[in-house]
Amino acid sequence: MEKEIRKQEAEQTMLDERFEFRSIRPEEGEEAAEIERICFPPNEACSEKMMLERAAKAPELFLVAVDRQTGRIAGFLNGLSTNEESFRDEFFTDAGLYDPEGRNVMLLGLDVLPDYRLQGLGRELVRRYVRRERGNGRKRLLLTCLPPKVEMYKKMGFCDQGIANSSWGGSQWHEMSYTIPD
Repeated sequence: MEKEIRKQEAEQTMLDERFEFRSIRPEEGEEAAEIERICFPPNEACSEKMMLERAAKAPELFLVAVDRQTGRIAGFLNGLSTNEESFRDEFFTDAGLYDPEGRNVMLLGLDVLPDYRLQGLGRELVRRYVRRERGNGRKRLLLTCLPPKVEMYKKMGFCDQGIANSSWGGSQWHEMSYTIPD
């Protein structure tokens, strides 16, 4: 157990040295849309228009990891806060569903560019997002994922709620939830 804790601490230190973690800036919306296009198939990716709208309306609900060496975004996690209790496809297309005081966050995308994958960056984005949203008084994070990603999200602390009410991109999704401890 202690060895695992030391390993996680070393990984976090390395990620802190390599990346700046912060909210998105308005001028980075187009870069985020391009990363989304790279990370998701066309039928699942957020449109550039919608990504720009999300970044403008709720920049504080984006967490970006900026490569300190290149100044470019390596990955990000974004969502919309709401008081709704389950995920629906309209969160992907209607930033007007955003409620700044919402107790839950519907996570709309965890994007990590291919060159940065398998290095713990996605897990670190989720870990930091949880910590930040706990500080903002949020209660739950919800997301949808395809079956091959269920185990990955379980390892990050999410619970599989079964088949989602989502048919985004013509696929069948699992709804995953994470209860944020007080």
